[in-house]
Amino acid sequence: MVSVELQNIRMHGFHGVFEGEKKTGSLYEINIKVNYEEGKADFNDLKQTINYSELFGIIKKRMQIPTPLLEKVAERIIGRIKHEYPNATEVILSIFKLQAPIEGIEGKVGVTMHKRYNG
Repeated sequence: MVSVELQNIRMHGFHGVFEGEKKTGSLYEINIKVNYEEGKADFNDLKQTINYSELFGIIKKRMQIPTPLLEKVAERIIGRIKHEYPNATEVILSIFKLQAPIEGIEGKVGVTMHKRYNG
């Protein structure tokens, strides 16, 4: 099994249920791990792996669509990855809001979604 990962990817988005979040947005941090079975791949061609540049593109495109809940954002990103990479056996995606509108909070808040697929 091979894992392709993107860690600590930061981007701005307009997700949330509060009006201020919809207007000014927030900074997000995304971590993703996609596992797949390499089979007989000799790793001489991007077609034999999961392209992390394309993963980044999928994430970036979906993060640009304002959505009230991060769970929906995560679900849609994972669905798109599975569509583009049917050989993916597992996807673990975390999305953290770095400046949550919670008085007195220090740190980040977010969701992690974990999907496993049978061959």
